[in-house]
Amino acid sequence: MMMSDIGRKDGAPEFRPRIRLIYLLVLLAFLGITARMIVLQLVQGDRYSYLSENNRIRIKRILGTRGMIYDHRGDLLVDSRPSFDLLFVPEDSGDPEDTLRQLARYLGREEGELLAIFKQSKSRGAFDDIVLGKDVDWATVVAVETHQLDLPGITLRARPRRNYADGAAGAHVLGYLGEIGARQLKSFRDEGYQLGDEIGQYGLERKWEQYLRGKGGGQQVEVDAVGRRVRVLSEVISGPGYTVHLTLDRKLQQTAYEALRGKEGTIVVIDVKNGAILAMASTPAFDPNVFARGIKTDEWRDLVKDRLRPLSNRAIQGQYPPGSTFKVVMAIAGLEEEAIQPDTKIFDPGFFSLGNRNFRDWKKEGHGAVDLHRSLVESCDVYYYQLGMRLGVDNIAKWSRAFGLGEKTGALLDDEKSGLVPDTQWKRKRFRQPWYPGETPSVAIGQGYLTVTPLQLANMMAAVANGGTLYRPRLVSRVETINGQRVYEQGPEVIRTIQMKPATLTRVRNALADVVHGVAGTGKAARSPTIALAGKTGTAQVIEMKGAYLKSEQLSYFNRDHAWFVSYAPLDKPEIAIAVLVEHGGHGGEAAAPMAKKVAEKFAELKKPLQQEVRAEGDQRAN
Repeated sequence: MMMSDIGRKDGAPEFRPRIRLIYLLVLLAFLGITARMIVLQLVQGDRYSYLSENNRIRIKRILGTRGMIYDHRGDLLVDSRPSFDLLFVPEDSGDPEDTLRQLARYLGREEGELLAIFKQSKSRGAFDDIVLGKDVDWATVVAVETHQLDLPGITLRARPRRNYADGAAGAHVLGYLGEIGARQLKSFRDEGYQLGDEIGQYGLERKWEQYLRGKGGGQQVEVDAVGRRVRVLSEVISGPGYTVHLTLDRKLQQTAYEALRGKEGTIVVIDVKNGAILAMASTPAFDPNVFARGIKTDEWRDLVKDRLRPLSNRAIQGQYPPGSTFKVVMAIAGLEEEAIQPDTKIFDPGFFSLGNRNFRDWKKEGHGAVDLHRSLVESCDVYYYQLGMRLGVDNIAKWSRAFGLGEKTGALLDDEKSGLVPDTQWKRKRFRQPWYPGETPSVAIGQGYLTVTPLQLANMMAAVANGGTLYRPRLVSRVETINGQRVYEQGPEVIRTIQMKPATLTRVRNALADVVHGVAGTGKAARSPTIALAGKTGTAQVIEMKGAYLKSEQLSYFNRDHAWFVSYAPLDKPEIAIAVLVEHGGHGGEAAAPMAKKVAEKFAELKKPLQQEVRAEGDQRAN
């Protein structure tokens, strides 16, 4: 027997247990691998196939560009500009938190800020984008593109961003965009909206969303291991929204806004021949471009908590006592109801006594014997106290409503208020009390329960100027496709025709002319060398004044009187009606009338080139 055979025979028994153990371990490992493969391929196969495919092929939504907005002259008010959003897909990064720390160093941002965004997005779907920044600056774009290999999962997305050419000047009319909320999404999901999409939240952007919103598209793209686009596999082309043309005049709007700068108030300008709104400025305002780039929490909080209410469109949402501007309605009602005649004189000693109460005139010593013409020119309160008692509150309400007061104008803007025109029925329903005679004098001079919006007063003056036709105020004239095809058009709409005797209008208009041009007129500050105005001043009390005569400036700011001036121009052939309100501005003749003058002069200036063009065309035809 050879030595090797002896060794193999003698040594084999002691190695056999170890060999069996090795065989067992190998078998167990094989069974484990087999079981894992069964789980991965059969149990979780669909999930991992989805993740694998989405790691290579992604569906990228492309939002349509919103439609543009123009004024009636064709000046661009709102368009969309290119911008970039900073996105992160954690699945494309081996260590998401390390990637975000690296990004923070490149961008000079706080690590905690980026990590917080990441942690708040844990519930999102696999391969869904996390938005780290909207409308990022060019330095961010350069930094990300330069260090792309160091930032797996970090990408940039180009998208259109809203641009408001004049900033705050037209903010309350044009409105702003914001991300669609969960509650809104329930209403708009069937229209293709998703969380994160922008939608009109205020103003025309909201009211005309269905036209302005672009048609969305998308791309099926192949990406590499770090999420960078390799190639486009298929694409659905997006489309722009419709173009909206407004009745606004951009230059007149800017003038109105500048006139109000530093004040709280509003200016409304209406075309008396058709109800087109040429300007609607409200201050203080906000810059809608801040919403376009993504408003920050502290910025929104400051806007909402601001006591001066910059988000409020005072032209349609502010409800104010009209003060002495209401005497225009009272004078017409008195003549039409024959409660007075044009030459009826009422003596004003400086107060009107009713029961045990004295209603005072703004002029302490009174105006003496006053007829209708002088009562409007000098704004005599006692005349209208007595006229109010002759008419009664229900007749006052009837004529107020005829001119559109106490009802929404239907101008298609957010949250328009109706104001309030009280009468006996309203008092009984609201307070379960009868109307008391002592409540009528206050209403007769535009105080008490009576409130209006500035847009309503502008429309009232437009009806006085055009002979009694009350048009529905409108802001949009037409909507067109990008190719110029009209899909919507809005022309003049008559709400009602107010039946008045021609003599009534003549007498009231003559008095309104002398308010501005008469020797004793309260609106002398509206006199202009370039365009003649007719109008009515108003000073509306914020708090009831009892006892001593106090000047408005002697009161605390928020208790000071509101200043009004309502007017139309030109005097001989009216074309525009203007309503000016300055909150806590004091006397209408001092604070509001000069603003109306400035706007009217701008209107006259803008008309000159048009008149020259018309004359030139006439000369060419004659030749």
